[in-house]
Amino acid sequence: MQVFLPRKEEMVLNYINKIIFPFMTMFGTLGNMSVSVNYMFSCWGSPEKKPIYLILIHLAFTNILILLAKGLPKTILVFGLRNFLDDIGCKIIVYLERVARGLSICTSSLLTVVQAIIISPRASGWRRLKPKSAWHILPFFSFFWILNGLISTNLIHFIRSTSLNISQHINDENYCYFTLQNQDIKWIFLILMVLRDTVFQGAMGGASGYMVFLLHKHHQHVLYLLNSNLLYRTPPELRAAQSVLLLMLCFVFFYWTDCAFSIIINISSRDTTLMINTREFLTLGYATFSPFVLIHRDGLLNKFWHAQWEKLRKYL
Repeated sequence: MQVFLPRKEEMVLNYINKIIFPFMTMFGTLGNMSVSVNYMFSCWGSPEKKPIYLILIHLAFTNILILLAKGLPKTILVFGLRNFLDDIGCKIIVYLERVARGLSICTSSLLTVVQAIIISPRASGWRRLKPKSAWHILPFFSFFWILNGLISTNLIHFIRSTSLNISQHINDENYCYFTLQNQDIKWIFLILMVLRDTVFQGAMGGASGYMVFLLHKHHQHVLYLLNSNLLYRTPPELRAAQSVLLLMLCFVFFYWTDCAFSIIINISSRDTTLMINTREFLTLGYATFSPFVLIHRDGLLNKFWHAQWEKLRKYL
């Protein structure tokens, strides 16, 4: 009797689906919740509600939406459940995931632009655009939700559950599939998505370049002070700018690598199951690892527990 051993690729895919995706979902969700709670307490205890804190809370919430919508179905799959979503469930999950990805791009761009305005010189005209309070940021969030909600509306009509149509030739690990849609409608929404990404990533790139320029000038200033034997500390605004730049590098890496894999998958005629799983890993990458960039860079957990301990000591 012949024994058919699993191919190496199948073993890798099985490992990815049953270990890496659930781990990323839980790991990333906990990280984003930690960031959200930390900045919520910072906003609550601060006399002035810092706009950057509110943006980071919104970004963490967006990341959680991506992780739950994209990673939760694969996590449930580990426990042996199949096709647990009906048509409505598929529409909700796929729609939320697409909206959340758009929100991630818009919020990351807003974070970079606001941080660049905050660290701009006082004599600069950009300084006048600095948000006076966190409440001035809320209209941007409303605009982002409306914009991305409208751009993703076509998904509602073309998403179906595999549990209701077993004749579709698709992998049984997928819960939802796209039905054929009008090409004109498809291209209209595709152009809108590309236009959105171009505008917001262009703003992100311009703001990041401006921050790099300001940080370089600051570095030259520090070298001068050190050579003059003067004590100097980096202002908190510039330390925050360094963290935001590191966060944007993380975003750019995962976004453009994801785009590259999407193009390769679309033009490839071979079995690209491994590449599809790699692309899904990249889709979850920014949402999973970005909060830990902030936690490591800014020492958020240490600050959070120190603040809670100080509050506790006041009551003792």
